[in-house]
Parts: sequence; C-alpha cells; structure tokens
Amino acid sequence: MDGNDMAGKCPVMHGAITETGTSVTDWWPKTLNLDILHQHDSKSNPLGADFDYREEVKSLDFEAVKADVKALMTESQDWWPADYGHYGGLMIRLAWHSAGSYRLADGRGGGGHGNIRFAPLNSWPDNGNLDKARRLLWPVKKKYGNKLSWADLILLAGNMAYESMGLKTYGFSFGREDIWHPEKDTYWGAEREWLAPSDNRYDDVAKPDTMENPLAAVQMGLIYVNPEGVNGQPDPIKTGAQVRETFARMAMNDEETAALTCGGHTVGKAHGNGDAGALGAEPEGADVETQGFGWINPNLDGKATNAVTSGIEGAWTTNPTKWDMGYFKLLFGYEWELTKSPAGANQWRPIDIKEEDMPVDPTDSSKRVMPMMTDADMAMKMDPIYNEICQKFMADQAYFEDCFARAWFKLTHRDMGNRDRYIGPDAPAEDLIWQDPIPAGSTGYDVSAVKAKIAASGLSTAEMVATAWDSARTFRQSDLRGGANGARIRLAPQKDWEGNEPARLAKVLKALEPIAAETGASVADVIVLAGNVGVEQAAKAAGFDIEVPFTPGRGDASAEMTDAESFDVLEPVADGFRNWQKKDYIVSAEELLLDRAQLLGLTGPEMTCLLGGMRVMGTNHGGTAHGVFTDRAGALTTDFFVNLTDMGFKWVPGGDGTYEIQDRKTGEVKFTATRVDLVFGSNSILRAYAEVYAQDDGAEKFVKDFVAAWTKVMNADRIDA
Repeated sequence: MDGNDMAGKCPVMHGAITETGTSVTDWWPKTLNLDILHQHDSKSNPLGADFDYREEVKSLDFEAVKADVKALMTESQDWWPADYGHYGGLMIRLAWHSAGSYRLADGRGGGGHGNIRFAPLNSWPDNGNLDKARRLLWPVKKKYGNKLSWADLILLAGNMAYESMGLKTYGFSFGREDIWHPEKDTYWGAEREWLAPSDNRYDDVAKPDTMENPLAAVQMGLIYVNPEGVNGQPDPIKTGAQVRETFARMAMNDEETAALTCGGHTVGKAHGNGDAGALGAEPEGADVETQGFGWINPNLDGKATNAVTSGIEGAWTTNPTKWDMGYFKLLFGYEWELTKSPAGANQWRPIDIKEEDMPVDPTDSSKRVMPMMTDADMAMKMDPIYNEICQKFMADQAYFEDCFARAWFKLTHRDMGNRDRYIGPDAPAEDLIWQDPIPAGSTGYDVSAVKAKIAASGLSTAEMVATAWDSARTFRQSDLRGGANGARIRLAPQKDWEGNEPARLAKVLKALEPIAAETGASVADVIVLAGNVGVEQAAKAAGFDIEVPFTPGRGDASAEMTDAESFDVLEPVADGFRNWQKKDYIVSAEELLLDRAQLLGLTGPEMTCLLGGMRVMGTNHGGTAHGVFTDRAGALTTDFFVNLTDMGFKWVPGGDGTYEIQDRKTGEVKFTATRVDLVFGSNSILRAYAEVYAQDDGAEKFVKDFVAAWTKVMNADRIDA
C-alpha cells in the first residue's frame, strides 16, 4: 500500500470502541440487551477481587476523617470560592443529590455506591457544579485512600456540613462500597432532551400520581421537582402536589418531606447571578483540558457572588451558614411576589423586607442582598397540609430539628439495608421501621433433624422450592430490601400477593411452622431449608447426591416490625423464573426477567441455570406446563436445555401468547412455552449459555451451578453469609 493512501486516515478501526461506533442494539433494536446483568463486572474494579471494603473501613480513624471534612468547610479555594467562606451548603447539596436519586419503586438510584461520580448523574442539569464539591473533597479521599469510599465520603460531607453549622445530626453509618463505572442501564426516563417538559412522564400532568413508574423526578435531569414550578410555570399549589408525589416515590411522607425541604433550605443559597448561557459544557461533554470540570463559568472572577448553577439566585435565610429557624421567619413572616433572577429564572421575593433580615452578599459581607424562595418553598406555605406541618415546626424548634435529623438520616441511609450493615461509632442503635428490622435468629438447633422433619412433611419438591424462592426473590440489591430473612412472606401484605399463590403458601406454612416451633429454628430458616430439601431431592432424582449449603441464623420479623405499605412496592408483577406474569405490560416478559435477575444480583449464566432448573422441577406459578421441557418433572435434569436446542423440534406461535414445540416429522405437540422460555434459544448470548448445559457432559456442571446460584439467592440478604 502506498503511504499516501493512509494520509488523513484515522489509525483506529472505528466501531464499538469509539463514540461513532454502532452497538448491536442500534443495529437490531429488538435484540435482548443483557448489559444490565453485567453492570458491575469485576474486571472494572481496580481494587481486585480480594479487597473487602467493609473490613477496610472498620480500621478507619473515624474521628480524624470527620475532623478533616469539617475543617475543609471553611478553607475557601480561589478556583471555587465558598459562599460566605463556608462550603456547607455546597456539601449538603452534593450529599442530597447523591442520595436523592433514590426511588422506592425499584430501589435504584441513591447514594449507596457513589454513582454520582459517573454519567449521566455527574452531568445532570440539576447536579450542576457538584463536580466542584467532589474535587474539594479529593484531598480527604486521597489521604485515607481505599479505607474510605467516595460513597461514604460524599454523604459524610453532608452530615459534617450540618454539624459545622449547628445541627445535631441523628447519626451516620459507613460501609457503602463504590462502583467503578456508570449504571448506564438504569431507566431514568424515555426523554432524549434535558429538562424536556414533564408531560410525557404523566398520563395527566395535572395528576401527579399518574407519573410513569418507576420514575420519581418530574423531568429528565432533575432530582425532585422543577424549582420554578410545574414545567417552569410558577404555581405553588400545583408544585406542592408534585412535591408530595415525588417525595412519596422516594420513600418520604408529608412530614418528612416538609422537614427536608425546610431544613435543606435553612442553610446555603441558590446561584443565578449571571448569564447561564455563558457556561461551558457539562463534565461529560467538556474538553479534556477541563479535567472533569463542567459548567465552566468565564465570568466567575474568583467571586462566589458570580456563580451560576440553577439560575435561581439568592439565599433562603438571613444567616445561610447557621442552623436556625430563619427559614420559617422569612417564609411566614413576609408576603412574597414573583420575580426573575439575573439569569432569568422564576423565583419569589419578599415584599418590604427589613434590611436586617436580608442576607449578606456571599463574597462581600458589607453588602445586604435580597433573599428568595422557590415555587417548592412557597408550597410549604400555601399547601394546607404542608402549612399545618410547618406550623408545628415553628411552635417547637426541638421537634423540627428532630424531624429533620431523622428524615436526613433516612434520605442518606435508605438504600443501605437494615442496621446489621451499619459501621462506625455514630451508627444509631435504634431500630427504625423503614430499615425493615429483623430480630436475630437461632443457630443452635439441629439442622439435620429439621431437614428430616421437612422431608417427612408430605410437601412436594415443587411446593418446597417455590415457597423458598418466593420468600427470597423479593431481595433487591439496589437498596438491600426484601429477601428470605424475616420470613415476611407469612405476613401482610406478602402472604396475600397473587405471585405467592396464597392457597399454596398457606398449605406449606401450615406444614413448616410447627417444625420451626418444635426444633427452635426460625420459620425463615425452615422455609429456606425446605427449599434446599426440595433441590436435594430433585438432584437425587437426576442421579446426583449433593448437599445444598446452608447458614442458619435468620430471624422472624413481626407485623409490628413491618411497614406493610412500604412493602407493596416489592410485590412482583412478573417472575420469569416461575413463568408468571400478573398481566400484559408494554415491557416484554424477557425484559422483566432481566430486571428481576439484576435486582437479585445474578449473572447471565446464573439466571440461565436457575430458570432451567426451576422449570424441570415443576415450580411454575399455578402448575402450568409452559417451559417444562421434560418427561421427568421433579428431577434436576438438563432436559430444559436439551429439548430447547434439539433441532428435531420446531417452534410455532400458539396464538395466545404461548408457543408449541412440535415434532418436525409428526407435527405432534411435545411441549408448550412462553417467550421467557424461548428467549434462551433465540438470543445468541443466552443460547450460548444454554448450550453449555445441553451438552452431553453438562449434567453434573448444571447441578453444581444450580446449587451455587440457588444458595446465592437464599443468602442474598444476609451480610453474615
């Protein structure tokens, strides 16, 4: 080749490794995207498989870290000057927005993994200039290294900010492990435009409860609601309705919502004293010389006064670096009128405010400037429910401070699971209902004797396996809720869920609960042991003697320990592992399977072997035969995979959403199936997994892999296992 032929040509082959590449799903949109199962592949973790953050953080000098974080609050930097010489407001916003992406419906988002470091969250419009807050914290992270995760440091910074400004916080727990690449498959909405009108998220934007699930924020790129009003149009009553729905979807009731709003705006300020159009690109879109900084402000000139973030300008209180009751004094002590910020944003200003009630300029303390309120703040005054709550707060400062401290703790710890996972001297000892508390269970009973009684109970393999699965499948690695520990499957609301087959569940519990009482084991342990007995029986029927690993010690939660309403969101609407779906959804059955598998923390191969094993053991919801590709139901064989990949069969739509597996020569219907079954033969990746088990040498590997994956699910909610 003549050297001139290469002139001007890029030396890199363009494809999936470059921004101009086209992915498989771009070419074939209908293909099933398994990426969600590989979000946190170990290859992306620079700390290695042997690194245990939860053990490392226990050796941290907690008091020294707290002192260092508090000290940086008042060490203003020229490259990003602090408002009033104090970074407290900025650090609170960082912690708040890190935790505030949490949504109750699927437990995703939140501050538990430091995902605000990565796109899209690091570049959301609502997270503007929080890149500066993270960079201010870098010296602390650098000093303590791998003993302190970004996830812990970010939320600790919010706590220390409040304490440095006078609030007694409720407590703090360490123990959040960092992720190392974006959770890019989390669904944040269908919009392709930042801050697009929220109408598309609702059946009717005037009815906030019609917002699409699992979303909570009202617009793409916002954490909560639009501070200027619904779709940017000020109307505090309408905004109040959106605030109520959005915070409810983030696990907060009205009092907690009011406390967070009022307490969050008791300190700090909003930034809009300049031209928002002059700002540079967000971090993910900026050039390399910015080194991860976005929203570069050419007019900052080293002055906090000139900062532009939301476009709204001003502080909420007279003393923005002091925890006090000043928010209520201004909001309820003055009448307010609509105005525009220097950046053109809608906001509210007080009428005839006294000069002494005005905050000082964030750079020049010799000047007084106008405070402001957002539309959401005005909702605290004009919405009758929020107004009543605020009146209680104003009448009792101690009550307000306690409500806020508890709500802030909940906001920053909601996705950490129960108290057993808390680390550090400031972790509160009180059990809180939203932590889903579970008492310790016994470990001193005879496991073999319990298993013998279960085996003699008359329960079938399918009944035992299905019940244990239903008890464990509620676990969500997103916020560490659910799971078999606690045996809440025997309590409302779980005992009545359609997916749990209440009649079958009642029969199984009637047999298992006396065994627990007789042996001293918890019902939770006995349910899991029954599943293990069923798996062992099925393996033996397939020709393999194997013992399923078991760790005792689960406890039994009571109804008093259970916030039944909050458990409603854990109800499965589909379970591909048991070939069940409550109704038809826009999302395909196989996508719902992936969602469940990812929440359980399963890999693609684990999902594959679990589903195939559940089928041949006959555990389908309602006992349907769909996907039971075997004549030996109840035995843990590879028949599901063998028959799925057998080219002696053809697959024909049945006309009712199911499929017939027919003998190619005779036309005889051998089996029936659903989409969830057939996707393991049609999707190229899943078929590759299925073929491993369909091979003639796959039977023993399949049983071992199934038992390992089964045990993983049974123990998923246990920090001690």
